[in-house]
Amino acid sequence: MIFESIQVILLVGIVASAFFALKNTDLVASAIFLAATSLLLSTEFYLLQAPDVAIAEAAIGAGLSTAIFIVAITKTERWENGKK
Repeated sequence: MIFESIQVILLVGIVASAFFALKNTDLVASAIFLAATSLLLSTEFYLLQAPDVAIAEAAIGAGLSTAIFIVAITKTERWENGKK
């Protein structure tokens, strides 16, 4: 019972953070929401007894991809369509 409720909370968090990443106009905030999505997804992989996939998702999805996104955003405009 507790395991299923933890999984439901994680899945709701994954969907919510992905939604906020799509709807936010600040690109850095969207990259942070994508990192949160990846961390929640790696937690879900760990709970599903796939620790190797969880480590890869955390390292590449949350760490490396977020760093690349933020470096790319700092070299361009931070706000979508020039909004501030």
